[in-house]
Amino acid sequence: MKILALDTSGLVCSVAVMEDDRLLSEFSIQHKITHSELLLPMMEEIKKRISLDLKTIDAVAVSAGPGSFTGLRIGSATAKGLCLAMDKPLIAVPTLDAMAYQFYGSEYVICPMMDARRNQVYTGIYSFVPEKENEKYKETYFSMKIIKSQEAVSVQEIAAELNMLGKTVILLGDGIPVYRDQLEELLEVNYILAPAHMNRQRASAISSLAQVYMREGKITDADSFAPEYLRASQAEREATEKKTEGGKTDTAKSADRKKKGAGESIYIRDLKAEDITAAAELEKDNLGKEAWSEKQLLEASTRDDTVYIVAEKAGNVVGLCGVRNISGEGEITNVSVSKECRGKGIAFLMLDKLLLRGKAIGCEAFTLEVRAENAPAIGLYEKLGFVNEGVRPGFYDEPKDDAIIYWKRNKTND
Repeated sequence: MKILALDTSGLVCSVAVMEDDRLLSEFSIQHKITHSELLLPMMEEIKKRISLDLKTIDAVAVSAGPGSFTGLRIGSATAKGLCLAMDKPLIAVPTLDAMAYQFYGSEYVICPMMDARRNQVYTGIYSFVPEKENEKYKETYFSMKIIKSQEAVSVQEIAAELNMLGKTVILLGDGIPVYRDQLEELLEVNYILAPAHMNRQRASAISSLAQVYMREGKITDADSFAPEYLRASQAEREATEKKTEGGKTDTAKSADRKKKGAGESIYIRDLKAEDITAAAELEKDNLGKEAWSEKQLLEASTRDDTVYIVAEKAGNVVGLCGVRNISGEGEITNVSVSKECRGKGIAFLMLDKLLLRGKAIGCEAFTLEVRAENAPAIGLYEKLGFVNEGVRPGFYDEPKDDAIIYWKRNKTND
């Protein structure tokens, strides 16, 4: 049985080919490049490297969700196209089931968590139980038990359910670093953080579980297949909210928004490929003609010598900052906060984290430029330890303004 497997449900783009119990090839990349750019070239490279004739494929397996809306659409469209063109069956594998399957035979409870934003995670709870033994070879087989089917829940809710089980749990997924501080406080059970080679999605796990599904006859009609998102997209949620607010006065709507926003948290995290459009719009809203374009942000964020961070509120990008390492000097290239979120310390939180991340990529000192008229920004930079080291007269246009050059240097470099 030969299976071609695709997983584009998260930041990882992964393609694998498995034949019976042999993993013939697997390519996985998680590095600032969109799936639309990666997926087909990766498949073509695998075909070339293992001399794969697609006609010999018995089925195409794909991550069925949940996950990134854009990523799932790219993966499902590719898988459906292959199946329909080659008249091959499609095997839809739930994303979190496949992530848990990497720990086949483990004695512990397994809980993958994918960041679903808004203080929620896509998650499920799994364990493996012995099924039967091969008396001749003394081999034990396991079946995966789904304790909790995958769904979108709050971090507090999944932590409470794990505490009720009272067993050591393996945690994995891109939601773990995002909510690790909360999990440390909420979890009462012992937990293990999965190692780097097993803590994200992998197409090989999709193909392994797909073989089980195929033997059990769990095949999906390619023509009618659609990913399982588990919840509506951000655009759909906003449309529903607007529709719900339709009969209210402007005053009532404003009050509702303030009430809703009062308890919303700000999350500082790395820029993702799917954030580029929103980040570019934020830049344009703040800087006009001086703003970086979507193309410029994408190109800059895919470099090895850069770090880009965003602030997220209620699923929306409300802040952006970035740094580039130039021979040990960190040039802070972007600092933007949406107008409605200013004065809440968001820029400080982003820059504080950005400076730490910049040091991790080799920046020994940091520099930036700021308009002389921008008193709030100047106050922020000086609070973070930046020092005025010069002026560039008339540097900025529309309106014309001087640029103050700030540096933050290590004491050893003074």
